[in-house]
Amino acid sequence: MSTIERSNSRDGNVNTLAATTVDTVEERFPNKPTYLNQDTESTDDASTGNSSADEDEQSWISWFCSLKGNEFFCEVDEEYIQDDFNLSGLSSMVPYYDYALDLILDVESPNDDMLTEQQHELVESAAEMLYGLIHARYTLTSRGMVAMLEKYKQCHFGRCPRVYCNNHPCLPVGTSDVFRTATVKIFCPKCEEIFFPRSKYQGNIDGAYFGTTFPHLFLMTYGYLKPQKSSSMYVPKIFGFKVCFVPISTALMKPDPLTI
Repeated sequence: MSTIERSNSRDGNVNTLAATTVDTVEERFPNKPTYLNQDTESTDDASTGNSSADEDEQSWISWFCSLKGNEFFCEVDEEYIQDDFNLSGLSSMVPYYDYALDLILDVESPNDDMLTEQQHELVESAAEMLYGLIHARYTLTSRGMVAMLEKYKQCHFGRCPRVYCNNHPCLPVGTSDVFRTATVKIFCPKCEEIFFPRSKYQGNIDGAYFGTTFPHLFLMTYGYLKPQKSSSMYVPKIFGFKVCFVPISTALMKPDPLTI
């Protein structure tokens, strides 16, 4: 999309509120980076000025991935995001698409002043949604796989809660590729079961940001990471004897007098 087309698109959508309900910005963005604040206080102290400069240099992507609860996300290369082919179809799914894309790429838009405070909040939430959908595509590429491999080795995705899996590292997975259908789960390669993340922050992330394909393609790509499936099963016992569960309907069934 050219600069002129984006500008025209923005002008036409400035006063259009997003039809989709967007999560409260304060919940997802508790600590905004310096570049998201409208007013920046100046100071004469040299050390304070240097620290502020360091914060300004942090990209939106790095800041977003460093937020509490976003440990599942890897940093998507800006070159990947700048390629319109990789973003095909997303413009119709994300409100304030052009503004959100500029925010992700740290591009200053001349039309930002035309947005109201409420619209600025919608743009920030739309940027999270757009980045998540881009992330789902990026993790299926070779560069995305490498980035997720490093996080997998460091157990950033958590460990399996199943006793017989012995804290085996897990991978993030979505139960649907459709946005706002289900939250993200963690997949254990050893027992091949899915579980809820332990962190409530991670448990609120949309599953579409990781998709249904990633963990399985990841284990096919790095076959040496695929463990042998666990064959150990818990056996219920009463006083040392295995329990044989009989359905209640069968236990209460009266015997047929003709068979006695």
